[in-house]
Amino acid sequence: MKKKILIISGGISKERLISLDTGQQVANELKKNGFSVKITEPDNNLEKNIKFFKPNVIFNALHGQFGEDGYIQTILERFKIPYTHSGVIASSIAMDKEISKKIFIKNKINTPRFFIYSYDLNKNDLITKIDKKLNFPVVVKPLNEGSSVNVYICNKKNIIKKLNLIKTYKKIMIEEFIGGREIQVAIMGNKKLGAIELKPKRKFYDYQAKYNTNAKTLHIIPVNLPKNKLNQAESMALKAHKIIGCKGVTRSDFKFYKEKFYLLEINTQPGMTKLSLVPEIAAYKGISFLDLIKWILKDASTKK
Repeated sequence: MKKKILIISGGISKERLISLDTGQQVANELKKNGFSVKITEPDNNLEKNIKFFKPNVIFNALHGQFGEDGYIQTILERFKIPYTHSGVIASSIAMDKEISKKIFIKNKINTPRFFIYSYDLNKNDLITKIDKKLNFPVVVKPLNEGSSVNVYICNKKNIIKKLNLIKTYKKIMIEEFIGGREIQVAIMGNKKLGAIELKPKRKFYDYQAKYNTNAKTLHIIPVNLPKNKLNQAESMALKAHKIIGCKGVTRSDFKFYKEKFYLLEINTQPGMTKLSLVPEIAAYKGISFLDLIKWILKDASTKK
C-alpha cells in the first residue's frame, strides 16, 4: 500500500510563493517514487482534507508567519498525525528573533548586539542610542519574518525612511551590522550535516539574492576555512538546534568576521527549492533530494 503524504504549502505569509515552490518540488519527487501525495493550503479545507485523505505523515512546506512560528503546528497537534520539522514551542522560539537571540546570549552563542526599536523615539534620540549601543551601519528587521523579508541595512541618513517602510510591524529589531562572509550550516537530526558559503552580488544575502535566479549568488562548497574553524560554526549550529528543542532539519545563518562566527538566526523549516541550501549541502554529502525528504518524513514519524 502506498504511503500517503499530505503536503501543506502556500499560506498567507510574504513567503507564499517560496512555500508553493517547496511543496510542489517535494510532491513531484515523492510522486515519482511511488508515494501517494496530496497538496493542500492551510485554509478552511485543511481539516476536511486531512480527514478525507488520511495521511501517514504531513509534510509542512509552509514558510514564514503562521507556517513556522508554532501556529500551524498547534493546529496539527490536534490530529495526532506525525508532521515534519519542529514542534510548537521550538518553532515559536526560533521565529521570534528577540527570544531566540536572548537564548543564544544566555548560552554563550555569539550573536550580533541588538535592541528593540521603540516607536516613540525621535530621530535624534534613536541615532544617539545607536551610536552608543551599536554604531552605524545597522540592520533593521521585523521580529517574525523569514527569508530576509523587509530587512534593511541602514545608515544615519536613511534609517527613518527604512523604519517607515516596515512600521506596520508591532516589533522591529535594530541589530549591529556584521560584515564578512555568509556561512550557512545545516543540522540533520542531532548531527552536523555541513556548511556552505554564499557570495551574493547584492549588498547582502537578502530576499532577491536568495530566490531571484538573476541575482547570481555564488554558492561555495566546500567552504574554504580550516577544519577546526568550520567545526566551530557547525558546533554552534548544533548547540542552537538542541537548546531551542528543534527537530528534523534546521539551517543556521552565520556571518564570519575577524575570525569570529556570529549566529544571526536559526531556520526550522529550510526551503526545498532549486536554490535551497540544505538540499545542496545534503547532495555534497552524498544524500539525494529524495533521500533527504524520506529522512525528514521518517524523522517526523519517530518523534516522541
